[in-house]
Amino acid sequence: MKIAIASNKGTACQHFGHCELFTIYDVEEKQIFEKKEVANPGHRPGFLPGFLAKLGVNVIISGGMGAGAIDLFNANNIAIITGVSGDVDDIIGKWIIGELESTGSICNEHQHYGEC
Repeated sequence: MKIAIASNKGTACQHFGHCELFTIYDVEEKQIFEKKEVANPGHRPGFLPGFLAKLGVNVIISGGMGAGAIDLFNANNIAIITGVSGDVDDIIGKWIIGELESTGSICNEHQHYGEC
């Protein structure tokens, strides 16, 4: 299973589309087999959910996310966890042991940069 965390400098980004990169973990049977970083190719309406789906991502984790992106991730059968903050390695550790929960945080304002 591939889990992507929208991140900036090792921490979860508060608005997924504006992240510097995606930290992608390949996890099987509660073990991390690979961790890699993939640069964000750019925030364009409707692009990133398909981009991550092509990378084989099964779960996206972020601080916040717009409703349009949520709809597209759902259409690509990618699970969404929002309302997350902190170090990406700590976040994936919580996900692995089943302690990471989504707050359902939705960004409604896209005039900002860096926060929701």
